[in-house]
Amino acid sequence: MPKRDVLILIPARMAATRLPGKPLADIGGRPMIEHVIRRAEAAHLGKVIVATDSEPILAAVEKAGFRALMTSTDHASGSDRIFEALQIVDPERKASVVVNVQGDLPTLEADDLRAAVALLQDEKVDIATLAAEIVRDEERDNPNVVKVVGSPIGPKRLRAMYFTRATAPHGVGPLYHHIGLYAYRRDALERFVSLPPSTLEKREKLEQLRALENEMRIDVALVNSVPLGVDTPEDLETARRMLAIDSLLS
Repeated sequence: MPKRDVLILIPARMAATRLPGKPLADIGGRPMIEHVIRRAEAAHLGKVIVATDSEPILAAVEKAGFRALMTSTDHASGSDRIFEALQIVDPERKASVVVNVQGDLPTLEADDLRAAVALLQDEKVDIATLAAEIVRDEERDNPNVVKVVGSPIGPKRLRAMYFTRATAPHGVGPLYHHIGLYAYRRDALERFVSLPPSTLEKREKLEQLRALENEMRIDVALVNSVPLGVDTPEDLETARRMLAIDSLLS
């Protein structure tokens, strides 16, 4: 897929409930959002831009030498924010693939990002995402660990049938921890944000179910591990330790 066709957008806002201001949290002398940008840049897929509603985040990103733009404060979700950003930054519609990378994934692997985008080489796929096999027993029944239920359709690849906070599917076999990174075909993103919240989306509080309920196809690349999502002060300390070790090893 040509580099110019891919646009990576990172939605970031200050109003996190459990860790307010987390995009600017210091990790090894850099704000967390900068670590996420650098991870996305390392994939060498296309332009990386932060979409924010916060002047301090905008200033921090620009100070680090990267690009950010201001979006509305009224968005209900990251997908709505990146859609606004897409319209601002690419009115000529040059980008055919739009990647939504959460701004709280400072340990995201560039190879994993590339794996998600590669799934869109299949023209039947509307949206691509990631998952990793659950290996810790405590995650199997944790409703904060979203599971993807899917049919294997190739090596390290599933076609998503459902996403749930429950322990599923039943029976012997692996469970998969969904990783909230999405690569959209541009027209799929446009359709997705135009749809009203769906019944199961509202029940499970999982936005991606809106796509499945409207017969959009989501494929899943299976990767080796789940990147750390920083939601709490404890997560932040873990990220600091992990990235300090990475720095020593590099």
